Amino acid sequence: MFSPEQLKVLQGNEASFSQEDARLVNALLDLGQEHLFTHWPAPGQHDDDKVRQVAQLRHLDFNYNGGLVGYIQNAQRLLEDSRAGRNPFEGYTPVVPDGEKLDYGSESFQEYEELGAEAAGRAAFVLVAGGLGERLGYSGIKLALPAESATGTCFLQLYVESILALQARAQQQRPGTRLPLAIMTSGDTHKRTIKLLEDNHHFGMDPAQVHLIKQEKVACLSDNNAHLALDGKDPFTVQTKPHGHGDVHALLHSSGLVKRWQEEGLLWVCFFQDTNGLVFRALPAALGVSSRKDYDVNSLAVPRKAKEAIGGIAQLQHTSGRSMTINVEYNQLDPLLRATVNPEGDVNDESGYSPFPGNINQLVLKLSSYAPELERTQGIIAEFVNPKYADASKTQFKSSTRLECMMQDFPKELPSSARVGFTVINQVWAAYSPVKNSPADARAKAAEGNPSHSATTGELDIYEANCRSLQMIGTTVEGPEPRTFNGLDVQFWPRVVWSPAFAATFADLKAKVNGPGVRVGSNASLVIQGRQVEVAKLDVEGALVIKAGPDAIVKVDGLEVRNKGWRWMALNPDKPMTEEQFIRGFKPQTAKPQRSLDEVNIKLIWRGCDSK
Repeated sequence: MFSPEQLKVLQGNEASFSQEDARLVNALLDLGQEHLFTHWPAPGQHDDDKVRQVAQLRHLDFNYNGGLVGYIQNAQRLLEDSRAGRNPFEGYTPVVPDGEKLDYGSESFQEYEELGAEAAGRAAFVLVAGGLGERLGYSGIKLALPAESATGTCFLQLYVESILALQARAQQQRPGTRLPLAIMTSGDTHKRTIKLLEDNHHFGMDPAQVHLIKQEKVACLSDNNAHLALDGKDPFTVQTKPHGHGDVHALLHSSGLVKRWQEEGLLWVCFFQDTNGLVFRALPAALGVSSRKDYDVNSLAVPRKAKEAIGGIAQLQHTSGRSMTINVEYNQLDPLLRATVNPEGDVNDESGYSPFPGNINQLVLKLSSYAPELERTQGIIAEFVNPKYADASKTQFKSSTRLECMMQDFPKELPSSARVGFTVINQVWAAYSPVKNSPADARAKAAEGNPSHSATTGELDIYEANCRSLQMIGTTVEGPEPRTFNGLDVQFWPRVVWSPAFAATFADLKAKVNGPGVRVGSNASLVIQGRQVEVAKLDVEGALVIKAGPDAIVKVDGLEVRNKGWRWMALNPDKPMTEEQFIRGFKPQTAKPQRSLDEVNIKLIWRGCDSK
């Protein structure tokens, strides 16, 4: 099997290979990967390390469609395209695709949201959550981060409770309805995600509804020849990195979940990411748009300034007649427009925004077209490579790279007849505030005039969205006030939070809160948790927590709250603090003397409302 040259490289170690391992090593040597074995000493030395290295190569081979040979060949082709600067969209002309633009809370928004909330009763939900919070300055999994400090609700709990609220609505029509949730994890997050779910009793969801699908990593590449990169500290280990969230499609296919969902009569699959606390404010409306327009693929989007560093959704029409509607990265869209239809490139239209909406990687797919496409492609998504070159010669990398794939590139393989569109929520504050940047990176983003997308703004934007929603139904909400946290100048709204069980949609909020009868002071903290809570007349200046069990009926009518409330204190960076506090730059502080606010508020609620 091995040539004389290959046997010289292996130095007699080939005798220990199984037949399967020998075939793999032979194939790697045929592809010029001798460096993986040239450091091996003669048999009898470091044999355990050699076994470990071959086991890793076998694992990488097994977990990539086409094996390591396919991976290296794909990498060689893509790296050559990158080095040569080839345009991946050669022959394509971009045009604005079909879509719907909605003002949050408008009549049309509420109409689509109601339609989507009904459609959600036949939807599966997929949470792409393979990352740790290290980039943020947080050592845990991002799903465990509190979305906001008023309640301490973590992102995973917020998402589960949002799905359960939509499920409760569906059960009114179809008792026993259970909406499935699939979570894509990674080797870094899998066990911790299981623990987070089990420690919290799955946040009220039936464990049988939750399915974890684990993503594997791929080998890193050290140069334009696609040599697999060895770890500088351990020459018997190949460097690996995540392959990208596009793997979610292959995992959904190989797990059999999509086929099962179709057999169970589900119609839609909703994809969302791990740290956008506002996504369920907009997802039902996007689902409603998909239902009415019969979209095969619908991208939830937000307005995007021309040349802003966020991908734009565009329909690309090829000279051959083929067309596809996909996300085009901002650094590709502007030159593509300049080369085809507009010498000025990506420019704002009369709305003040680019006509190509901003992709935020939240998708709604129609199951009847998604399932057969997965069968055809096995969920394999077109890959790309993005090496960071050391200089203009493009001969050396600054660091190792790898092939990647993105879940939003799924429509690339769809036929031109597929209906692919978008749903823009015109108010970014109502739909999109991800937590993905460290305090230092957030400050740099803000200095450039870009959204900071930090834990600071992720929390404060939840309060803003709730306060603005209350204002839209006639509530008097005072503020906001300017504050500075972690070096970020922000607008600090009253700390208003409600659970998805209380209001899963804008229509729920209108039904349960008599807007003109409510006032929220600038120093207020208002928390409402409970499915059957109604607020008729309320004036809050301080802190009020309303908690009601699932069977409790609570009506707040004529209640005035006056107390010292909770203060959000900016933190001294030189003082000890938790990671959660560090990445936010503040912490809530209850009034002194120490006393249970829940006890105080329960008494206030009892005195000020009718209870059944």
